[in-house]
Amino acid sequence: MALGFGRLRLSSHAFWRLTPRELAAALRAFAGPARAPLDRTGLGALMARFPD
Repeated sequence: MALGFGRLRLSSHAFWRLTPRELAAALRAFAGPARAPLDRTGLGALMARFPD
């Protein structure tokens, strides 16, 4: 709700009429595309970079 009202500046009427798919599409404009989850190779590289 905070993103819909604050960031997207939707009225309450417009916000509550959105489908979840429409809201997700609108929020992707701010968040960018979804990232793939970290795989084993990526985790190994991260652990090598930050060994603590």
